[in-house]
Amino acid sequence: MLRLLHCGLHIARAVLICALIFPFIDAAARMGHVERWCRRTLTVLGIEVRCSGTPNEGATLFIANHVSWIDILVMMSVRPMRFVSKSDVRAWPVIGWLVACGGTLFIERRNRRDALRVVHLVAQALQAGDPIAMFPEGTTSDGHGVLPFHANLLQAAVVTAVPVQAIALRFSDAREPVSAAAAYIGDTTLMQSLWAVASARELTAHVVVLPALPSQGFERRALAERLRADIAAQLLRGAAEGAG
Repeated sequence: MLRLLHCGLHIARAVLICALIFPFIDAAARMGHVERWCRRTLTVLGIEVRCSGTPNEGATLFIANHVSWIDILVMMSVRPMRFVSKSDVRAWPVIGWLVACGGTLFIERRNRRDALRVVHLVAQALQAGDPIAMFPEGTTSDGHGVLPFHANLLQAAVVTAVPVQAIALRFSDAREPVSAAAAYIGDTTLMQSLWAVASARELTAHVVVLPALPSQGFERRALAERLRADIAAQLLRGAAEGAG
């Protein structure tokens, strides 16, 4: 309960920053505020981050498996970046507005035409030098494996010829090498997930940043399969090491 209370106060602080400071600072300064806020949120929730590998500097498309809303906090703590998120998140009270203030690009995943719009926006952002992150599974999993990747949005990296870098995310806790407490799946509500995360003991985010791949010469579906295979292999290794 103390963690949740502290988290509520921390969110209130973010609201004040977005409302009173963001309108008067540039995008880089905003990203710095978001990075610090994400790091602090992880501390408030009792989540330790262990990262290996080095994220690319400059324009890069980051691709990760998707376990929970915590993924964004974890990835932002490792390397500030803008995210592509499903439009449902934009409708979340308070949180949706905060996410939008952080420069998130929203996609209506049930609308194929909207994917073309978002590909164009992502390509523009990459050409401007922004690091962009997305979850090609399109939904969350239980963290034990990787769901099929949707390749459409990878076209933005192909047409702009920017590198693509895979990030494997795994959460462990005091009981399990793949934590059930971290998974935000099924009919779990945001508040139920928040309670499970705040209640977990020794919840740890394991982040493995894999070597970047050049997008030139790849067809988007082949690139998606390569990235998915690399992330899946890393998750297997990580779970085996954690169990050992």
